Amino acid sequence: MQTRRDFLKSGMLSAAGFTLAGMGLPTSAFANILGSNDKIRVGIVGFSDRCRSSLIPPFQANAKELNFEIVAVSDIWKRRREEAVKFFKEKYNQDIKTFRNNEELYDAKICDAVIIATADFQHALHCAEAVKAGCDAYVEKPFAETMEDARVALKAVQETGKIVQIGSQRRSAPNYQAANEYLNSGKFGKITMVEMCWNVNQPGRWRRKALVEQCFEQDTDWKRYLMNRPYQPWDPRKYLEFRLFWPFSSGIPGQWMSHQIDTVHWFTGLSHPLSVAAGGGIYCWNDGRSNYDTVTAVFEYGKPTGEDKFQVVYSSRMHNEAGGVKELYFSNGGTLNLDTNEISSNGGLTERYAKDMGMQANLLETYKLPSVTIATDANTGGDPMTFLHMRNWMECVRSRKTPNAPAQAGYNHSIATIMCNAALRTGEKVTFDETTQNVMAGGKVFQY
Repeated sequence: MQTRRDFLKSGMLSAAGFTLAGMGLPTSAFANILGSNDKIRVGIVGFSDRCRSSLIPPFQANAKELNFEIVAVSDIWKRRREEAVKFFKEKYNQDIKTFRNNEELYDAKICDAVIIATADFQHALHCAEAVKAGCDAYVEKPFAETMEDARVALKAVQETGKIVQIGSQRRSAPNYQAANEYLNSGKFGKITMVEMCWNVNQPGRWRRKALVEQCFEQDTDWKRYLMNRPYQPWDPRKYLEFRLFWPFSSGIPGQWMSHQIDTVHWFTGLSHPLSVAAGGGIYCWNDGRSNYDTVTAVFEYGKPTGEDKFQVVYSSRMHNEAGGVKELYFSNGGTLNLDTNEISSNGGLTERYAKDMGMQANLLETYKLPSVTIATDANTGGDPMTFLHMRNWMECVRSRKTPNAPAQAGYNHSIATIMCNAALRTGEKVTFDETTQNVMAGGKVFQY
């Protein structure tokens, strides 16, 4: 059995257990990056709350060292453009250009890369626009809310060869990277089940009540906002609170489950579930939303040949936060807990029950996974995973190496979240057609 000391000696953990001093890695780590003297010009596509609070700060914390600069903002809402100018001037003493839409931005040819933080349903198509315009892109998750959009975006990325990082920041965190190596070392044994939850009690989550009252159709471009979604009359709630309304977002599956289910794909090398059954509803927050405030889903994973099957049970509620956010991987020998960053023998096969069957006990040795030791504050967004993830993208834009969460990872998590959404909305057990790359519910392709 591999000891904790042996595992900590492995190369990956040695690399993962670093300390980020002064908001960044040592300059020597980037001495061999090609083109480091050329400034990378970056545009913001969608000056959203998420962008200004969680994406721009870690970008700016790395920008001087890696020679990047935000030069433009594209947003279809006049208010956001005005806020962007003020934000960059007051916070970073920078002057930026603003554009009413992405066509104007890309026609100006002033950006080498973009950060996309628009509405959930827009991510994939905005990604496709960006790479076709010659830009690398950091694309917030979910990658896509329909398979049609996912296919369009993945094809565009593959054809252009642009560097795309999906906002699945767990892939840049040392504890998750260590968990991936440990699981694939064989020491954990076969994954037999995964349990995940994401619980909050926040009536204002995804609501923008005060801002909705200040948003008017004449100040934005509603038809452009809808993109390829069916036309419907102007609704400021669906513009600003899109996470509460299908088909602008799937809500819980796209927002939260996409993060956690991505780790299943990453750790196992599987690209999507074999099947999904799910149920849920609006059980507390009857505020006009159409997306559920409670979701429970059961995924079956395994090889197409039917080998090594296991279940993933996912649950989320927005009206009671007991349990918080948890990710538990189980084998016959114990548990990998990504909440406590501990691998233990908890639940493993004990001698008492093994010997009755002529078997030996199967108990994993307990030890801790590494954690991030970065000093974070309001200037970096306060989230070490996002800091590391943004930095990884910026490094890869320079080196042209594949980032930690490439477009294919986003495509794969989209399959799972779309399957879950289809199961919730149809009540059917949902599968995936490998040939057509479509989500199937009741023998039919799942659509709006």
